[in-house]
Order: sequence, then structure tokens, then C-alpha cells
Amino acid sequence: MLTRREALATLIAAPAAAQTPGRNGLLPTRRLGRSGEQVSILALGGAHIGRVGQKDRPLAIRMMHTAIDAGLTFFDNAWDYHNGWGEEMMGLGLEGGWRQKVFLMTKNCQRDYEGSRKCLEDSLRRLKTDRIDLWQFHEMNYDNDPDWVFEQGGLKYALEAVKAGKVRYLGFTGHKDPRIHLKMLAKPYPWVSAQMPVNVMDAWYRSFQNQVIPVAAKQNVGVIGMKCLGGGPFEGRIPARTAITAEECVRFSLSLPVTTLCRGYIELKQLEADIAIARDFKPLATADRQRILDLARPEGGDGRHELFKSTQVFDGPGHREQHGFAL
Repeated sequence: MLTRREALATLIAAPAAAQTPGRNGLLPTRRLGRSGEQVSILALGGAHIGRVGQKDRPLAIRMMHTAIDAGLTFFDNAWDYHNGWGEEMMGLGLEGGWRQKVFLMTKNCQRDYEGSRKCLEDSLRRLKTDRIDLWQFHEMNYDNDPDWVFEQGGLKYALEAVKAGKVRYLGFTGHKDPRIHLKMLAKPYPWVSAQMPVNVMDAWYRSFQNQVIPVAAKQNVGVIGMKCLGGGPFEGRIPARTAITAEECVRFSLSLPVTTLCRGYIELKQLEADIAIARDFKPLATADRQRILDLARPEGGDGRHELFKSTQVFDGPGHREQHGFAL
């Protein structure tokens, strides 16, 4: 087995995922694992769109349409974001023919058969669509979550939904520990995608990029990166006490073997800045990636910034309740 240093050196030297240039100024695309689907290298986060829409619905819709017009057409969401409002807001933005222009992903927050069925019915209704392109089992954060998905009937229902044409592809997410992702990847189902933290701090603490990305690549599972700014007390904060810029954080994560990078925006200018980065994106040179990692190392080794790994602060209330934890 590789040491952490050896794994890190191997990943730094690994090329970014193969990329197809966008036409007419649109964002480039990459292949989503064994699905063969070409998706935009940035994904639009539904939690933040829901947050914007709670205060300014026209702005949230404008942001969604701006993204689509730029070729940012991978749309992220989850059943539990803002008690369903994240999906409802996105459904409003995709009315009038916009739905046909996006690759739509949302997440199943249940583990059992009946709960999964209700999750999907709610999501389809809120998103105003008859199919989900990618449905991911959400928050594989506890060691027994992968077992529950198989033992309690969640996967059984998901397979029925695929057969019925309500779902095209299946994947899973999680932000707690790479061991749990590896357990999910070892289960007897060929996942299309796995969503995980991919950032400058992750290399030094419970590292998904060192431990999970290489296994996903071998299994032809598309990696969806998230939390690329490295965490902190507030989601989206650039790691404190480093000289790393937000743009470098984005470029670093996109330079790894990921299919797409899920980003949340609360202002239009943030979305426009990332579109500018992604439109003509070129992976960072190995030396630049190493320089950024060296800057992150003094702050990255104990999880003080990646609270989604080291605490329950970012665990969804529904998932805490499933395991009997305080809300």
C-alpha cells in the first residue's frame, strides 16, 4: 500500500481528466464515468441557489439562466436542501424549455425502499420533470450507511426507478471519511459517480483525492468534486492564514482527475468569475499544484478547516435523525 506521501506524489503527477473544448465559447466538458455522458466541468450547486431564491427569486432564476447560456449545464440539488425549497427553486428556473438544456442531478436522502420512493416522487414534483439524469445516495457519512443502502431496500427501489425511466444513472455522495467512500465503491453495484470534497486542504487530512480518486478512476466512476475552497467556519470561506487565492483553489481542484466541480454561488459575480476560469481552463502545471499544496500543509493536517470531516456541523438533520443523533 502506498504511503500518504507516495499517494500524494502520484496524484500530483496524474493528468487532469480528459477535456473536450466547448463550442462557441461554451464551457468545456468531461466524461462522467461509465455513463459516457459529457458534462460541463462546473456544476451549479442547488443549496446556494435555494438560499438566493429565499431572498431574491428573480436573481436565482437569472443566475441559473446565465449558467446555462454559458454552457454550465450540470445542475446539482438534493431532496433536503432548505426543506425542499432548493429543488422547488430550481424547478421554477427550469420551466419554459430550460430543463431540456441541463444534466439534472439530485440526491436521495433515505436508505430504505419506501423512503427512497417518496424522495424521488417529491424531487420529480418539485423539479417539474419526469426524470432525473443522476440520482445520488446522499451523505454516506457513517460507517453503516453503505450497508443500509443495500440492506434496507434503497438500492432496490433505485434500480426499479432506473428501469421505469424515472432515473438514468446512480451515484453517491459523502463528505466525512474516505474509508466510507471506499466501502461504497467495494459494494456490488457499478456506480456512475461519486461526489466528495476535493480541495487544497483535503490532501493533508482524511484525503479523498489521495485515497478515493485513484480507485474511482480504476472503476470508471466519475468524480464530482465539491467544497473546493477548503472549508472553514462558514461554507465557502477561503482557508485562513494562507496565501492561497479563491481562483487558485478552483484551478487546483479542476486540475485533478475530476469530471466536474460543484460550486455554490450567492452572488452573480461569483458565478461569472468561475465561468471565466472554466471557459478556457488549462490544468495547472505540476510545480504550481505542489506550490499550492505546500502553502496549505501547515493549516491542513488536523481538520480545523474541513469541519464537514471533523465535526457533525455539516451533517444534514435528516441523516443525523436516521442515526439517532441530536438535531
